[in-house]
Amino acid sequence: MTHALRLALYQPDMPTNTGSMLRLGACLGVPLDIIEPCGFIWDDKRLHRVAMDYIDHINVTRHQSWEVFQKAKGGRRLVLLSTKASIPYTDFAFHPDDTLMVGRESAGVPDDVHEACEGRVLIPMAAGLRSLNVALSAAMVLGEAVRQLR
Repeated sequence: MTHALRLALYQPDMPTNTGSMLRLGACLGVPLDIIEPCGFIWDDKRLHRVAMDYIDHINVTRHQSWEVFQKAKGGRRLVLLSTKASIPYTDFAFHPDDTLMVGRESAGVPDDVHEACEGRVLIPMAAGLRSLNVALSAAMVLGEAVRQLR
């Protein structure tokens, strides 16, 4: 791939979703950043069952904390997928060096993390519905970013 996009998972709760996003990253050639602590043991068999043999084809960097991740991200723009955002992801102009970030399945991200992101995008929903599965959301938005940058 010609882009240098990354996908960051903020304190993921569910190994199956993390496994799906590992597989997504492998298939699209997008490295993943895992911002600890995870809500599961990294060696969880459910993680490996979903990621299957794709886990050997993904560049994963695990960061001990939000602060450690912040120092490591360098000058990359951080784009948060959030139900609190006002810009639909299809109206957002992605940059080749963006890091797209998803929050915890159970709680999203705290306000200070939300404010630290340079971009925030949402997936428009039908009235009365709250959110999609985090792995599905990541796939939709990452797919749009890859489309824009191809």
